[in-house]
Amino acid sequence: MTISERIFERLGQLSMTQKEFAEKAGIQQSTISEWKKNKTNPASDKILAICKALDVSPEWLLSGVDPAAGRGKTQEYYVVDINTDIGKLIVEFNKLDRSQRARLFGYMEAIASMKEK
Repeated sequence: MTISERIFERLGQLSMTQKEFAEKAGIQQSTISEWKKNKTNPASDKILAICKALDVSPEWLLSGVDPAAGRGKTQEYYVVDINTDIGKLIVEFNKLDRSQRARLFGYMEAIASMKEK
């Protein structure tokens, strides 16, 4: 099954229209129609938005393997919305130099050890 076939299968499972999906994913409805009409796959820059809109993992979208079903490798990454607290932390973390990051990790370890007591 192709990526676009998985997208349209998932839309059916969610009873979501192409218009609703387009709005939720921030993708032109005409682009989505082209995937279906020409049996083509989305560009790589659309994958994370598609996953978020369809509530699926990139692994499932790209391969059809569902880690939750006990198949495939354990997920070793997170898909994070940049507008959440965690997303904002990552943005700020990426602005730090190496020594600032090390210091921050030291603070986190100290806080975590206080929690254990």
